[in-house]
Amino acid sequence: MLYAIIAEDKAGTLDQRMAARPAHVERLQALQAEGRLILAGPCPAIDSPDPGPAGFSGSIIIAEFASLEAARTWADVDPYIAAGVYEKVVIKPFKKVLPA
Repeated sequence: MLYAIIAEDKAGTLDQRMAARPAHVERLQALQAEGRLILAGPCPAIDSPDPGPAGFSGSIIIAEFASLEAARTWADVDPYIAAGVYEKVVIKPFKKVLPA
């Protein structure tokens, strides 16, 4: 089943985010290689694709996991959590409708 992982960044953590980004992206690339990643990306803190020093307000990942618990277990060891970037992470089952 698909799950949406919706994370909110702590204010002022852009430097930590950038330092942890390679390890974070590596985990996402592993999901992609397994054919389980639907989409992933950050949410700019301002209305711009390149927010510069404004940074990001969080991230959204939609991926396939065996269960909600498996999605939580995967999300709990994200490098952004270890780096203190994420303040809150919500994981919800997700049903993809479109595009078909």
